[in-house]
Amino acid sequence: MPELPEVENARQVLEKALDRTITDVDDSDSYVCRPHRPGEIAKALVGGKLVAAHRRGKTMWCETVTADGDPGPHLGVHLGMGGRVRITGPGGAREGELAGGLPKKSAEEKQKDEWDRVTVSFDDGGSFRLFDKRRLGRVRLEPDLDALGPDAAEISRDDFRARVGRGTAPIKARLLDQSVLSGVGNLLADETLWQAKVDPHRPSGTFSEPELDELRRVLRKATRAAIKHGGVHTGEVIPHRQRDVACPRCGAPMERGTVGTRTTWWCSAEQA
Repeated sequence: MPELPEVENARQVLEKALDRTITDVDDSDSYVCRPHRPGEIAKALVGGKLVAAHRRGKTMWCETVTADGDPGPHLGVHLGMGGRVRITGPGGAREGELAGGLPKKSAEEKQKDEWDRVTVSFDDGGSFRLFDKRRLGRVRLEPDLDALGPDAAEISRDDFRARVGRGTAPIKARLLDQSVLSGVGNLLADETLWQAKVDPHRPSGTFSEPELDELRRVLRKATRAAIKHGGVHTGEVIPHRQRDVACPRCGAPMERGTVGTRTTWWCSAEQA
């Protein structure tokens, strides 16, 4: 699943679609556009513009305005397991195309038209498309954000202490709880805890305030690095999450287990 860095990359690409008049929307895929019927999203957007692209955690959405300049509905865009945001420039020239989301695989280069699940066309001839071979992404009006905690890249020190540093749940499970803070997925959690030399099984409520402050600092650092380099797969420990592979920092064996139902890797020496 995409984590905060991949969604932030997609959000930055989506900004290239802002302030361009919408002339058509292909929302005929009723599964990707659920619960809307074909034509419902088009009716809400055609004639208007996308005017701002936002993200909280793994959730991304655009503000819109109508043809009259009045506030329109929010347009939620979810990447799913392998979705990518694709933007073409004026005239639709592919050489001007930008793509953001999960890292593309070589097998994905053969793009089929039917893998463009939703297309928003602009009056300059360009477009915004949700490309999703597996059809697990989603586009909908007025996405619900109420269940999400603060963004993991923006959460304040006091909020982090209060939300993360309590309870008996393992610290990794706490970081993955999107109602506590939003955006951390399995890989980013493993990378952060490895960088901080923290045992992923340690109960959340046993951390001191200085320890929580350091964990927040490391999380923000790991998140910024992943955004800069193109995704969580670029983390230092991620390539070493394999059997019979050593910790890249100290050389001790990497260990594998399950924390909060998620496959977890940690250094057997430094995160014991």
